[in-house]
Amino acid sequence: MTKTLAIARTNTDILAITATAFLGLALVFVAGFANSATLHDVSHDQRHAIAFPCH
Repeated sequence: MTKTLAIARTNTDILAITATAFLGLALVFVAGFANSATLHDVSHDQRHAIAFPCH
């Protein structure tokens, strides 16, 4: 049982590392190649969505 638990934990760790790396690369790609006006509009809309006073 201990061996099975160790394998399951290793698989979970690998999945978490892979998901984090993918998310990080996606954020860098989006921030690096998106039009700055588009990023501004998206962040502005998000501020309105969470009721953050922005103007």
